[in-house]
Amino acid sequence: MSDRLAWERDGRDWPNRSASRFVEAGGIHWHVQQAGQGPVLLLLHGTGAATHSFAGMIPRLAETFTVVAPDLPGHGFTRTTDDSSLSLPGMAAAVRSLLDALGVDPLLVAGHSAGAAVLIRMTIDGTLAPRGIVAINGALMPFRGVAGHTFAPIARVLASNTLTARAFAWWAEGRGPIRGILNSTGSTISPEGEEFYARLARNPHHVHAALVMMANWDLDRLTADLPRLAVPLLLIAGGRDGTVPPDESFQARDRVPGSRVVCLRTLGHLAHEEKPAEISGLITEFWGEVGTKAR
Repeated sequence: MSDRLAWERDGRDWPNRSASRFVEAGGIHWHVQQAGQGPVLLLLHGTGAATHSFAGMIPRLAETFTVVAPDLPGHGFTRTTDDSSLSLPGMAAAVRSLLDALGVDPLLVAGHSAGAAVLIRMTIDGTLAPRGIVAINGALMPFRGVAGHTFAPIARVLASNTLTARAFAWWAEGRGPIRGILNSTGSTISPEGEEFYARLARNPHHVHAALVMMANWDLDRLTADLPRLAVPLLLIAGGRDGTVPPDESFQARDRVPGSRVVCLRTLGHLAHEEKPAEISGLITEFWGEVGTKAR
């Protein structure tokens, strides 16, 4: 697969483009956006997304923070040479390498879906030392029952064949398939946001990275380790989330001492894209609670 996303073509109208830069770290060619001044806030998107997911949040949060938001390995405009970083421990190690290259240590971190799992894994392992963590519809619980026995094996079969990614990218040429996937999240996003997802889905490299990430994702250990998390955790749950049931945020809360849930009942999995001002406000308010605490 040689037809990678090209910044000058596919990124010509990328949200917050002026904040973008490219960094080499850990054998990965990263696309990262950095904006604002103040305490460093790290934002991580979820599987299959990219920095466009935080389009409406970055300018708002940059009024208070130095915001750092990368495309995760293999996603968007971040290029990898192999699949070694496309797992939970692999992502954690890769993000740490990026932070070292940038010379930043985030005081606050926020992640959407799988991005939240990466941040919590890093904090439990001691490779991050934030004063607080925000999980936006965090994917922190493994699949149970029939789904748990079938999802990962199917994802591994799909990810093992590069033709699968090409076939999906071809299928995604029409807007209908992507609109259907987005509708299944329980969220309604703007036509512009839909177009960025469609652009990513039409690229086999991006699709391959998302498939391999899903195939390699193992949350059993993370779930077992949640009681060890000693950092304040705010769990934001969309009541209409069709991807990560909101009940999972409450399950995580019960495992992490001192954590709490804010449930936004009218929002779906992409709550931060539906209501960026509201989610940004919750993050800033949370910083007001945890930012003055000694590390």
